[in-house]
Amino acid sequence: MNDWHSWAAIVVFVGAYVLIISEKIHRVAVALGGAGLMLAIGATDDVSAFYSQDSGIDWNVIFLLLGMMVIVGVLKKTGMFEYLAIWAVKRARARPSRVMAMLVVITAVASALLDNVTTVLLIAPVTLLVCERLALPAAPFLTAEVFASNIGGTATLVGDPPNIIIASRAGLTFNDFLDHLAPLAVVLVITLLLLCRVMFRTSFRYDGDRAAEIMALEEREAIKDPRLLVQGLIVLTLVVAGFVLHPVLHYEPSIVALLGAGLLIAVSAVETNDVLAEVEWPTLAFFAGLFVMIGGLIDTGVVGKISHYLADVIGGNELGGSLTLLGGSAVLSGIVDNIPYVATMAPITSDLVHNMGGSGDHVLWWALALGADLGGNATAIGASANVVVLGIAERNRQPISFWEFTKYGLIVTAATVVISLAYVWLRYFALT
Repeated sequence: MNDWHSWAAIVVFVGAYVLIISEKIHRVAVALGGAGLMLAIGATDDVSAFYSQDSGIDWNVIFLLLGMMVIVGVLKKTGMFEYLAIWAVKRARARPSRVMAMLVVITAVASALLDNVTTVLLIAPVTLLVCERLALPAAPFLTAEVFASNIGGTATLVGDPPNIIIASRAGLTFNDFLDHLAPLAVVLVITLLLLCRVMFRTSFRYDGDRAAEIMALEEREAIKDPRLLVQGLIVLTLVVAGFVLHPVLHYEPSIVALLGAGLLIAVSAVETNDVLAEVEWPTLAFFAGLFVMIGGLIDTGVVGKISHYLADVIGGNELGGSLTLLGGSAVLSGIVDNIPYVATMAPITSDLVHNMGGSGDHVLWWALALGADLGGNATAIGASANVVVLGIAERNRQPISFWEFTKYGLIVTAATVVISLAYVWLRYFALT
């Protein structure tokens, strides 16, 4: 692509980003309009947009979301989420700060075992019910859970989609991620809990009457369809096992999710139309448009030029390179969704590792993973989990604005990235 296409693609992307931030036009309309402009100006084409692994729509993400949304839609009909909401509030003695801490920890742990998108799809309905029961604003709780999902997902190979890309390119195992990133993730979750106590302190309004009402409830009475619940939990367990066994089975998470969704609809008596009505179609459309817009930046060489500039800055300095890669990735992943960013940076990082003699401790790969995963918390569109939760919140009339999310996201990202920089320096350089 020539320079004209590159500059035109930048103008389209920046214009779309400004409109998303301003919220004067719905973000789905902006994303689809931006995608159409990218195609119209020739920044990308139908082949790249719909079929390219490098610069097209990531259908694995789209169908993973679709499959899990169907499963969650079926589980909602069982009363399971009402049960979990009552159970969580009672265990926290209906104290809002304790409820948030419990949901943050549960989200972080589940995101490490599943993946962060699947986790927020399961946790968000519970959170909305908890907040409704306690007459609390849902936005702070949902926002905190997004942060927890991206931090918890950092800990394992399956926790965040960028980690799967990195593991494939670098030849890293599930245990490698546990050894190198899980200890840091624990520290970052504790940091998040402390930040939440400060950032959301005005939201912790305790209502004694509502608390007493919930404490008197029997959560088992919330279950409406025990048979469907058993069927749903069996399928969900199989899907989770499929996610965890990805290195052995070699089934993509999207395939596992679709198989699970199809199986659950087949064995249960639910109406297909009712379940499909629960799918967040606007969220899926937003992702499709966003992927096409970013694909335009990739096809015109804009993302590649930025990445190569970063590689030139790094040079052969492993310490400086690691810290620069971590910090730079955090900034860029807050602007561009971290999945296409990592897909673009992975081959460049591989070359850097090769030029540095193999980098036996894989420090550059860990820096890339940390920057991309944690940088996703910076803005409302920085990671898949962010977009999913904003879509769920809007659908349930609890909208979270771009700036409402981002003003907290920047704080969390800055704190976690600084701690991660210190961790990389200490573990791989100062103490070796």
